[in-house]
Amino acid sequence: MDQSAPPSTSATTNDVPDFGWSPYAERMNGRFAMLGFSAILLIETFSGETFLHWAGLS
Repeated sequence: MDQSAPPSTSATTNDVPDFGWSPYAERMNGRFAMLGFSAILLIETFSGETFLHWAGLS
């Protein structure tokens, strides 16, 4: 049975996946923030309302 070790770096960068204030965690946080912002823009575009109104906050 060949037990290969998990990769020591990310598949897309040379950063080591880690928790906390690491470059890898900050890069992933930025990517998820961009996805969320894009989703809000799409909601506003297709609904014709602001996101706050759509979410019932205004």
